[in-house]
Amino acid sequence: MQKHDILVIGGGPAGITLAKNIKNKRDVGIIRPEDHSMIYCAMPYVIEDLLPYEKTLKSDSIVTETGAELIRDRAVDIDFENKIVKTEKNNEYGYNELIIATGADPILPPIPGSELDNVMTFKTENDLEKILDIVDNDIKNASVVGAGAIGIELAQALNEKGINTNLIDMMPSVLPNLLDEDMSKKAGEELNELGLDLYLDSKVEKLEGNSKVKSIILEGNEKVESDFVVFAIGMSPNVDFISDSNLNIGKDGIIVNDKMETNIEDVYAVGDCVQYECAITGNVTSGKLATNAVAMGRVLATNLLGGNRSYEGFYNGAATKVGKYYVGGTGLSERLASDKFDIITAESEFTTAFPIMPFAKDVKMKLIINKNNRKVLGGQVISGEPVTDKVDKITMAVQYGIKVDRLLDFNYSSQPYQSFYPAHNLLVKAAEKAVKKLD
Repeated sequence: MQKHDILVIGGGPAGITLAKNIKNKRDVGIIRPEDHSMIYCAMPYVIEDLLPYEKTLKSDSIVTETGAELIRDRAVDIDFENKIVKTEKNNEYGYNELIIATGADPILPPIPGSELDNVMTFKTENDLEKILDIVDNDIKNASVVGAGAIGIELAQALNEKGINTNLIDMMPSVLPNLLDEDMSKKAGEELNELGLDLYLDSKVEKLEGNSKVKSIILEGNEKVESDFVVFAIGMSPNVDFISDSNLNIGKDGIIVNDKMETNIEDVYAVGDCVQYECAITGNVTSGKLATNAVAMGRVLATNLLGGNRSYEGFYNGAATKVGKYYVGGTGLSERLASDKFDIITAESEFTTAFPIMPFAKDVKMKLIINKNNRKVLGGQVISGEPVTDKVDKITMAVQYGIKVDRLLDFNYSSQPYQSFYPAHNLLVKAAEKAVKKLD
């Protein structure tokens, strides 16, 4: 039986981060069932022919150049007592320390008709290949259920291919977990402008068809013609193969402490298969983002090499693109923050360059502030240019407990191509408005 000092189950962002950071300092084996590790967030751009398929495939050398052994197999059982992982190919691998980084799988809801052909989820290389095949077979009407970032990106890609595309969500606005309704309004309008049909505040009751799906029946018996349906409504931790073990597993994944340790000695878990807390509220919350998985992997890698780092929790900074708009959010939305804190909000609106520049585009920021201690709880941005830099600044303010008053002293740069006039800054202006409300 082959044995590794550290055995990792899973070759996604968390597993790759562990291999890179441990790099030859300890003996590492990584069990990965997929043919390739993929850049999952780039898959919609393959569908709309913006990227070639091959560009989404990560080279195995990302792992092997670290000195880790890449094992192409699927873990099907773990004997925690004897420290053995059993695989689909009837192999057994021993370990001194085990890291579970199996990720999460998209949810296909158990509603009538979900078993029909051309009904699927979207996450893996196989999913991408299946969608590419379906698109090439002259599908006329497609529906994406779930108006989060993945759903919106996929819906835009299908629409770009000339397919009549519907976007359906139970919430009253698009991107409900990223943006408040007031900040997502332009994004929703843009999707309509692009030609997508939006069904918001709409619950899917069932799917109809013979062998293949033909339509979606919404609550209230409204029918939406669809010969292809993709669900993008959330993720479930990939832990079924160990659900009968002594490992503590919660509703949203494996339970770990801030060192990524499980309740079983020498067993750790990182990434989307983990259940963890919001760093702001301390409440269990979903944080199934590659950026969170990478951060957890870094913490654990440091500790496995003798360090003593702790993982704070999820801030969930994220961004996407909706037509001509770039949008992003971080921390708590106004809706979520108001459930726990007494809050105020403040907004600022400028342009992405000096207004006299012919290419200047509008940009709007919203901050959410805790009224009692004046700390930033979250924020959102919508712009005609990329927003990740602005989202990350807000995340830093939230993460380090910065009071909104301190943002008034924030030193910023200015240049005609890249910012508004020197007299104003988007973050500082929002902070000024917040302080006026607080005072």
